[in-house]
Amino acid sequence: MGAVGSVDMELLVIQWMQARLGSGVVVRDELDNALLDELPTVQVERIAAGGDDGFRLDQALVDVDVYAASRGAAVALALQIRGLLLTQLPGSTTGGAVVGRVQTIAAPGARPYENPGLRRVGATYQIYSHPVS
Repeated sequence: MGAVGSVDMELLVIQWMQARLGSGVVVRDELDNALLDELPTVQVERIAAGGDDGFRLDQALVDVDVYAASRGAAVALALQIRGLLLTQLPGSTTGGAVVGRVQTIAAPGARPYENPGLRRVGATYQIYSHPVS
């Protein structure tokens, strides 16, 4: 039987999302110096908040930031991702986990970014899951 924390939620979401968004979108956990050459880019990060039941149930808080050349493109991709996370991820078995529920904690909205050559739109989701076995 798997223990809490035995599933890497960042990796699960990155792989799951990349398979649905296709090769035209970069999905990763960390940004690098080539960001302007890799637009649009989606950054997925599990944040420190969230919890578990000490046994199997993980309640991960995950930030999803979209970087694009225009605000419109960033908003459109962030809304597409929100739709996928809320309608297709729940009930799925992927990356060694069963995902039970996904809820929006903070809906997609503009977030500041120091480079004026791109736009950032981010959202926060809570993902409830447990290991497959």
